[in-house]
Amino acid sequence: MIPALSEILGPNGLLSRHIKGFTCRPQQQEMAERITTAIEGRQLLITEAGTGTGKTFAYLVPVLLSGKKTIISTGTKNLQDQLFHRDLPLIREVLAVPARVALLKGRANYLCRHRLESTLLEGRLGSRQMVDQLMSIQRWSGRTRLGDIAEISGVPEESGIWPMVTSTTDNCLGPECPSYAECHLLEARRSAQEADLVVINHHLLCADFALKEGGFGDLLPAADCFVVDEAHQLAEVAGGFFGSSVSSRQLLELVRDTETEYLREAGDIPEIPKQAARLGKAVRDLRLVFGIEARRVPWLEAAADQRVVQALTQVGTELDGLRHLINEIQGRGKGLDSCLARCQQLVGELAAINQEQSENEICWVETHQQSLRLNRTPLEIADLFRERMARYPGCWVFTSATLAVGESFRHFQRRLGLEESQTARWDSPFDYPTQALWYVPKEMPDPRSTDFTRAVVDLTVEILAASHGRAFLLYTSHRALREAAELLHGRVDYPLLVQGSAPKDELLNRFRDLGNAVLLGTSSFWEGVDVRGEALSCVIIDKLPFASPGDPVLQARIDTLRRKGGNPFMELQVPQAALALKQGAGRLIRDPGDRGVLVICDRRLLKRGYGQVFLDSMPPMARTRELADVRQFFGG
Repeated sequence: MIPALSEILGPNGLLSRHIKGFTCRPQQQEMAERITTAIEGRQLLITEAGTGTGKTFAYLVPVLLSGKKTIISTGTKNLQDQLFHRDLPLIREVLAVPARVALLKGRANYLCRHRLESTLLEGRLGSRQMVDQLMSIQRWSGRTRLGDIAEISGVPEESGIWPMVTSTTDNCLGPECPSYAECHLLEARRSAQEADLVVINHHLLCADFALKEGGFGDLLPAADCFVVDEAHQLAEVAGGFFGSSVSSRQLLELVRDTETEYLREAGDIPEIPKQAARLGKAVRDLRLVFGIEARRVPWLEAAADQRVVQALTQVGTELDGLRHLINEIQGRGKGLDSCLARCQQLVGELAAINQEQSENEICWVETHQQSLRLNRTPLEIADLFRERMARYPGCWVFTSATLAVGESFRHFQRRLGLEESQTARWDSPFDYPTQALWYVPKEMPDPRSTDFTRAVVDLTVEILAASHGRAFLLYTSHRALREAAELLHGRVDYPLLVQGSAPKDELLNRFRDLGNAVLLGTSSFWEGVDVRGEALSCVIIDKLPFASPGDPVLQARIDTLRRKGGNPFMELQVPQAALALKQGAGRLIRDPGDRGVLVICDRRLLKRGYGQVFLDSMPPMARTRELADVRQFFGG
């Protein structure tokens, strides 16, 4: 007999008796009941649950009790691992449910034995550090059962060695691979197909939706229930998958793989590696044409520079030349045949960049320090997403702590075509009026003025003296972050940790361990960061987080909305910024025992009419405009 949810999540329920520190929350039980109804009725449900509700348990309990084949999609790999290795085993054990569970990640997360062997054979690496990392991976490869690269410590996630020992859809040889029988990715997919509950991430979900990942499509049709956690990230991820792109990394990996497979399977046509080298030079020259600054620009703007057009034409010429040469020896080897197929695909995608774009898409370029990507992105994905979702009938639950703007889910629904869904939201169980103080300073310059960041830093120094460090300083731009870091240097007596000076996880661990540190960050620290206790007692946000109007995709969406007679500022920019602010504010109170001050230095919050949208979306913290109240809060 299946127990009632109150017997599991209630004050004296199973979880209270078996999980140390578990607290009964009415919001959690109500959410679980609503999800149970959705599963039984195969409904589409969108839910927002404030921080501290315990939404993970609120969907895991009904899902496991239902006995239905379920896919749970999370926003990031870290959340995926946390859900699978910590939360799911705990609830499954308490409920005594014999469900088979599986974790499935994208192919870049699994060791490819064939590519490891090829890299060892080739022996050309950029540094001694990469050689040491390769040796560590080789030793680990002999003892790993799953081949999940998260198992190995000592090799950073951002290391350049990983693309050399993992596969992509471009370079995977499939059944023709000599290591196919030992393929870790294939084994992970088999386990997922046999499991009752599978934990994936949004990239995998969208890859299947867009039919861009062969071999994964057998999993989704078998599911009866889909739970999308951290659903506020979904529209952005889906937009990338419904478009197309060509990156310098793809092209340079093709060059490298061609050279490796040539040595393995040919060796008698020296023009092939020479042509591959010419392609590599053309790709690097194309990146140099854009200058050293990282930027995002519409393709039409970039193409106004004749040097860009000439450099891209040269890449196309050299790529086509490589295609012709490999085609001459087609059938010589499976590795070279794979390189030929990649050449043909990339030739077509490069040609598409130069085609005239429709009203519902934009071609644009983004550059990073050493790479670039050419993109073709749809401006609206609602129809595409709704159509793909319809292929998988069953229960769909979308949940997050930040989906509603005020009380309305309209912004989220419209972006994904989910207007026909049911919605529900629950406020956080935390006592915000007592636990948190929200301070908006009276005298601050206009956020657009040149002395704004200096004024924010001057105020920050005063607040840090009261909070004794223990703060996140969140900025809306890298430029402001760099300026603030320089201005703060030497003015505070607490350790300063600056985004970019070390990997994100390392900075967070140091922040927690130090206990009085000050961490400066931009967008990646606004969400998905969980620091509980006194180590984080203050969050200072410089500006309302409006997306950069210079972003080509945003600007194109604004233009499209304007053409349709809409109000892009109130329909798009303000809701997005309100949700982003909600995420940033959510870093402050993570536990019933937490106390802290949220500081927002942007006077537009209280001076402009649209500020009410932000106010309506925030937790019910006590509010002040007096610095003395901040000092008293920390002094008390």
